[in-house]
Amino acid sequence: MADAKEVDGQDNVDGLMTNLARGRVALGVAALAAPGLTVKLMGMGGGADPGRDYVVRMFGAREVAVGAGYLLSDENGRRLWARLGLAIDALDVTSGLKTTKALPLWVTAGAVAIAASAVGIGAAKVASDIVR
Repeated sequence: MADAKEVDGQDNVDGLMTNLARGRVALGVAALAAPGLTVKLMGMGGGADPGRDYVVRMFGAREVAVGAGYLLSDENGRRLWARLGLAIDALDVTSGLKTTKALPLWVTAGAVAIAASAVGIGAAKVASDIVR
């Protein structure tokens, strides 16, 4: 009989992390391919801004690297990528909280909520790796 934490032999946390990594790759590709549209959809501005687009593409490259690194790694590699992702996401939450006066509240709340959700999933993965 399978443990309550397992579904078909796969730990639920591992499934969440895999989906998070896939989401990172998808968001990263979108940011690389269409930075202006990505920012507009996130409510963070519109119009041409080459500097902003450059920074968004850097963000996109980071997301693709972290997501693909996790997806392409073996179990030991995934432990490292999970920790790196957790650190990145925690810094994203901190950075987002510093924008409360510069951006509309709904934009900051949305971005921080997404990053905080990733922190929760990453922390659960790191904790589950430690107790295994």
